[in-house]
Amino acid sequence: MLSYLETLQSWTAQHAWAEAALFAILALLGYLILSVVLGRLAATSQATRLGWDDVIVNAISPPVRVAYLGLVVFFAWQWVPKQWLPFAQEWLAWSPQLALILIIAWALHRLIVGVEAEYVRVKAEALDSTSVATIHAIAKLTRVTLWILVALTALQALGVSVSGLLAFGGIGGIAVGFAAKDLLANFFGGMSIYLDRPFAPGDWIRSPDREIEGTVEDIGWRLTRIRTFDQRPLYIPNSVFSQIAVENPSRMFNRRIYETIGVRYQDSSVVRDIVNQVRTMLQNHPDIDTNKTLIVNFNHFGASSLDFFIYTFTKTVNWVEYHGVKEDVLLKVLDIVHAAGADVAFPTQTLHVDSIAGLEPLVRPEPSA
Repeated sequence: MLSYLETLQSWTAQHAWAEAALFAILALLGYLILSVVLGRLAATSQATRLGWDDVIVNAISPPVRVAYLGLVVFFAWQWVPKQWLPFAQEWLAWSPQLALILIIAWALHRLIVGVEAEYVRVKAEALDSTSVATIHAIAKLTRVTLWILVALTALQALGVSVSGLLAFGGIGGIAVGFAAKDLLANFFGGMSIYLDRPFAPGDWIRSPDREIEGTVEDIGWRLTRIRTFDQRPLYIPNSVFSQIAVENPSRMFNRRIYETIGVRYQDSSVVRDIVNQVRTMLQNHPDIDTNKTLIVNFNHFGASSLDFFIYTFTKTVNWVEYHGVKEDVLLKVLDIVHAAGADVAFPTQTLHVDSIAGLEPLVRPEPSA
């Protein structure tokens, strides 16, 4: 066997094409073996209950294949005559290190994406839209940081002085900061939105300080897009949200019904019964949350009515459903008022005129014949 191998080596050394063909065959065989190994790893990871091993295998498989092909190209380069490509030696000095940095960065990038998707999938029932948006923001920031570090490392591998570049960047950063202060303010405003989570895509928000109201469609690094209720897109710089108050009705636990109802003064004898019946009706209403504050009381002698108020909360927070519940409550209140023989008051005025002493009533003269 050894003599056969020595004979094959001496023969291939005398025939360059045979040596290259043997190398190509071995490279192809190695790629097939690598593909089988990666395929078995993928099948084994999919057979397990956990999804994290799938994330790792899916993250490293393409980079490993590319790394193997890069290694094959590196060794194949040895057969290229140096006079054909005079820069080959210079290229070989830095290309392996740069390729290794990029491949590792690619694998880490894919790993971050996979971990992000798997975490959201596993925690789907426990995460709300705000938490999901925060996870996406953190993953995006991690990927940006990764590629910044990769760029600095690659420049160092190419012989560029990173320390000098950073020093120049520190000096130039002052000028750039002044020129792009609004851009930076919006960037950090977007970061504060992702971290503080006052709202998330899909939430209905409004601001009492500005004429801002609608549904959040997208939170970018510079702008937040809101769809108003008349379906117009509203683009707001993220820095604005650090200077205004924002209400988020989408996170309400309940919606409030607060109404004042007036009964006529002539129905004063049944006001107590009406108030008690309305209170009982609300306590037994299936869409009213009795664990929250529920108040029904007579509280005001109005100019033309005896007023009592209703203060209660619905179980639903949906805007359309809330108005349906409120309508049902008000109609039942009206039925209670009518069943008591009373009616809802409306603005009236009574004018009392006293006779004036010393004046005789005006008598119209009889017309002459």
